[in-house]
Amino acid sequence: MKHFELKGKKRVTGKKADVKSVRKEDRVPCVIYGAGVENTSFSVDEKDLKGLTHTPFSHIVDLDVEGTKYQAVLKAIQYHPVNDRPLHVDFLALDPAKPVVIDVPVKITGNSIGVRQGGKLSLNTRKLRVCGMQQNLPDELPVDITELGLGAQINAGDLKYDGIQIVSPKGTLVCAVRATRNSAAAATAETPAE
Repeated sequence: MKHFELKGKKRVTGKKADVKSVRKEDRVPCVIYGAGVENTSFSVDEKDLKGLTHTPFSHIVDLDVEGTKYQAVLKAIQYHPVNDRPLHVDFLALDPAKPVVIDVPVKITGNSIGVRQGGKLSLNTRKLRVCGMQQNLPDELPVDITELGLGAQINAGDLKYDGIQIVSPKGTLVCAVRATRNSAAAATAETPAE
């Protein structure tokens, strides 16, 4: 899985004025916790954070908070309801000896039989939650749709990958090929008249 480097500065906590002063400097208040790490409050540059939040990919985050290094994943992010700027970010520290649960993007591959027959492919899920050791985590989950016919679908429970386990609910719809008027007309044209 891809890594993303982020530098942080420790920050004072306790008063609203402290948080406001951090945001005035175009920095985002953050906290890291988990994996035997003491909760640490820090801030990161808003521009640097965009490289992590404005991408379809998932990353292992290499955090450097004033010389203290952590490996973490983005756990939660709060946005301002009007201007959509990040207000606060939670990072979950990783333990290299324990499995990681993270959302990984789905990548559709192949040319579906159903689409060639005039159907329309709908991608319902862009990311699936997986669990695995850090070294086994992929950048994306390839989903081959070559054999997907009209009216067929692929659910999370249908997918299997080496070294990782999908923890999204088995019934999560990943993609489907829906019949369209064109595909229905083509099907009736192929049916011989009695």
